[in-house]
Amino acid sequence: MDKENSSATRTPVWKDYMALTKFTLSFTVVFSCVICYLLSPNTEVLAIKIVELFVAGMLVTGAANAINQAVEKDTDALMKRTAKRPVASGKISQQQAMIFAFVTGATGVAMMWYCFNLQSALLSAFSLFLYAYIYTPLKKVSSVAVLVGAFPGAFPCLIGWVAGFVDGGNNSWTGGLILFLIQFLWQFPHFWAIAWVAHGDYSRAGFKLLPSDKGPTKSTALQSIVYAVMMIPVGMLAFADFGKGSLNDINTLRGKVSFIILLLCNIGMVVQCVRLYINMDVKSARRVMFSSYIYLPIVLLALLFAANKNF
Repeated sequence: MDKENSSATRTPVWKDYMALTKFTLSFTVVFSCVICYLLSPNTEVLAIKIVELFVAGMLVTGAANAINQAVEKDTDALMKRTAKRPVASGKISQQQAMIFAFVTGATGVAMMWYCFNLQSALLSAFSLFLYAYIYTPLKKVSSVAVLVGAFPGAFPCLIGWVAGFVDGGNNSWTGGLILFLIQFLWQFPHFWAIAWVAHGDYSRAGFKLLPSDKGPTKSTALQSIVYAVMMIPVGMLAFADFGKGSLNDINTLRGKVSFIILLLCNIGMVVQCVRLYINMDVKSARRVMFSSYIYLPIVLLALLFAANKNF
């Protein structure tokens, strides 16, 4: 009878592997990559290219997440929010997870090279390596891990932009670097808010993800404000005229609307971080966290709306 109940409640294998890739998280990462690809000046706006980028991005990102879960098997088991993950719960072995990660990661990088270009493939491979083998183990050593992790966290924007490069075309990295900077700075208030809310779990697992060893402090909240403020001028760079490397034109009606949306989103992030500094509580940290989740898709879609392209 116990065996029958066990088999009846067991998660299907495909769902375990979906969880191994952290599908929802991977989807949001690849979303950024696809939008930035569409913003790239020389992009071929074809459905097949978007599908290819989405699949390749999901494979690379899923591989990074699989390695992360394999490496953090024991620490995941200590935290309530991660104890049911497939490797931590024993549904998938560490060896199976690593084999899965190698196959999917290699396939994703190969797709980026074959379907797009060598630059995007190399950036994808470097991002995967940095996230899985530098950021992941560093989380137990020092809070500098957040800084290191912000690079692979922002690379999808640059990868998407570079994937739009064509041989012999006027390929400028300027717009891609601006998009990279927007997502790079965004990650600090975003991730510190998560670490604030989950501080108890992270501490039990030995992760050092907040700037202070004392846990949630005024210093952490103040640094979140600083990064949120820095996001304002960086966001405005998206509307500067850099020639072929420019993202948008503020002189158009669409450009002006997008500029206002971007400015309001940035101010909103600053306000939420200031509230965290004043209140110093989990409720305010959650507001920063949820605001950051909303911020990124709105900003990227606003920039896409302002782009003078025919889709």
